[in-house]
Amino acid sequence: MTKIFTTRRMLHFGDCDISGTAYFPSYLNILNGVNEEFWAHIGFPWHHIIWNERWGTPTVHISCDFSKPSFFGDELHFTLKVTRVGRSSVTVHHDISCEGEKRWASTQVLAASDLDKHTSIVWPEPVKAVLDDWLVREE
Repeated sequence: MTKIFTTRRMLHFGDCDISGTAYFPSYLNILNGVNEEFWAHIGFPWHHIIWNERWGTPTVHISCDFSKPSFFGDELHFTLKVTRVGRSSVTVHHDISCEGEKRWASTQVLAASDLDKHTSIVWPEPVKAVLDDWLVREE
């Protein structure tokens, strides 16, 4: 069974430009919040791994495709799929819609990183096992 993480976010006034259209840098900040929620959902909340275990998951690559604008007050629906799990990285794909209409999509690579040495690390075994369990396998 494929595991897909879903969540919703309202576009607030501060997420939009003067015309009420979502501002793309805000999209990236919102996306970061979706990622943070996903990691907590799978058992590795950022506040714990960052402060107690001293590792994190910085973005090392991101691409976005914008289909239609979104506006102040829209509720966006996010789906996150794990599409690749590497030795020290994970690729996630996000589809974002509003009322069933695609608004934008993003593919993002996150890396396991030692926060004190600022170098990549191999995923801790429990994390790797959970990420592998969330991996969407093409049939």
